[in-house]
Amino acid sequence: MLQVNKNTTILILAPHTDDGEFGCGGSIAKFIRLGARVIYVAFSAAEQSVPKHLPKDILRKEVLSATKILGIKKQDCIVLNFEVRRFPEFRQQILDEMIKINSKFKPNLVFLPSTNDTHQDHMTIANEGFRAFKRTSILAYEVPWNNPKFCASTFIPLSKKDLSKKIKSVSKYNSQKHRDYASDEYVKSLAITRGVQVGFELAEAFEIVRMFNDQ
Repeated sequence: MLQVNKNTTILILAPHTDDGEFGCGGSIAKFIRLGARVIYVAFSAAEQSVPKHLPKDILRKEVLSATKILGIKKQDCIVLNFEVRRFPEFRQQILDEMIKINSKFKPNLVFLPSTNDTHQDHMTIANEGFRAFKRTSILAYEVPWNNPKFCASTFIPLSKKDLSKKIKSVSKYNSQKHRDYASDEYVKSLAITRGVQVGFELAEAFEIVRMFNDQ
């Protein structure tokens, strides 16, 4: 597994704002605590899915608040403009963006959705991410409500402070609080469950997509 330090750059590929926090928010907080630089790229602010009574750009504001809690610098939180639920139509453009991101940041480790994710946008990011970062270690994070199957093949233990930051980060998405999986109890219970599986108090689980041991 990658040894994280001040020379480590970690890239989070989130189809939509909030996916990165749900999938690996605790690990992001931990990596930053250990000195790593974390780059967060969301491919859509999902304006078309925002409830009608809220401003269309609300998720752009919420993601800055959420990622700040995890320790991500404002300039390292990037939100692109792909339209929600239409990612398969823009597969090549998404791949082109990823290639630019890879060239600019040269990450040591990439996090992206599972290829078993049923959401078409998530699946596109998973597939194109594998192509764009084929020479980089890749872990896939879980979003259980979209994952009919998920092979939890590696675990990252979390401290109580790491989990607390994840929960506070998710809570910044006021526009998403109507979703069952956005509750503090759910986020905490999943971390407890994954921790129990590997003998830790708390953890996040991931699928190993590709891992280079020489990193």
